Amino acid sequence: MSTLATTTASSVAEDNTSGQRVLFASDLDRTLIYSANSMLLAGPDDAAPPMVVAEVYRGAPLSFMTRSAEAMLEDLAQRGLFVPVTTRTREQFERIRLPGRGMGYAVSTNGAVLMKDGVPDAAWTASIRSRISRECVPLAKVFEHLTVENPVQGLVRARTAEDTFIYCLVERASLSMEYLAELTDWCGQRGWKVSLQGRKLYCVPVPVSKEAAVAEVRERMGADTLITAGDSLLDAGMLELADIAFRPAHGELHDIGFERPHLTVTAERGILAGEEMVRSALEYAWGSSRVPEHPGSRQG
Repeated sequence: MSTLATTTASSVAEDNTSGQRVLFASDLDRTLIYSANSMLLAGPDDAAPPMVVAEVYRGAPLSFMTRSAEAMLEDLAQRGLFVPVTTRTREQFERIRLPGRGMGYAVSTNGAVLMKDGVPDAAWTASIRSRISRECVPLAKVFEHLTVENPVQGLVRARTAEDTFIYCLVERASLSMEYLAELTDWCGQRGWKVSLQGRKLYCVPVPVSKEAAVAEVRERMGADTLITAGDSLLDAGMLELADIAFRPAHGELHDIGFERPHLTVTAERGILAGEEMVRSALEYAWGSSRVPEHPGSRQG
């Protein structure tokens, strides 16, 4: 993957035919990048789209995107239009190889960490932590509730992320919806929110949000139009914030039928939905007549 030149806020969407500055902020896992188990490919194997490795973990490929999605995302990143937004910790995020890596803005730790050219903004994180201390019960109390007082049903293991939030690996078959509703209510009364994504159950302080970080980036960059994409409840606020939003036809938001007037649901599922959302963002940024076709990107 090529090294991309740093772009300034004044160059955002400089080729847009409407003259509007456009920003594309997107979730990563199961939105832009996919594990082998989450690709949801249908049809014969020889009809699968060409793919590239987006993440290596312990010497083995872990996450992927289509070759076409990478090429189109590189077009966005070269012009300073793309902001990756993830619940992953900074260390987990840095494993991912995306176009424009280390250049421009990025958001990790569900919004608690805001980076510019790979460097965390200490003032931003300090302000988030200050809000948490004022508005939420301590992380240790929630962790104790999850693991001792009223342990997660089907709990495999529980971890904390940068002393900011908690994520648990669970057996989905053992996790009842009644328990999830009770946990959501308990956390909500204490300034925390809950999200179930695949086999991971997240408990996150309310002040820690992707939408707050994305709103900050939008203001700093002076973007006129905000496009966002995401698949989980932790992405819902970011989708609400956008002028134009996309979600894939899979995932937590799809399961609850999340709809908004400015939101489009992909026709595709899995890794091809990721490609579809990048293409749509590029079309809004440049105009559909300027988005090149990338052969071999679709099945069939």
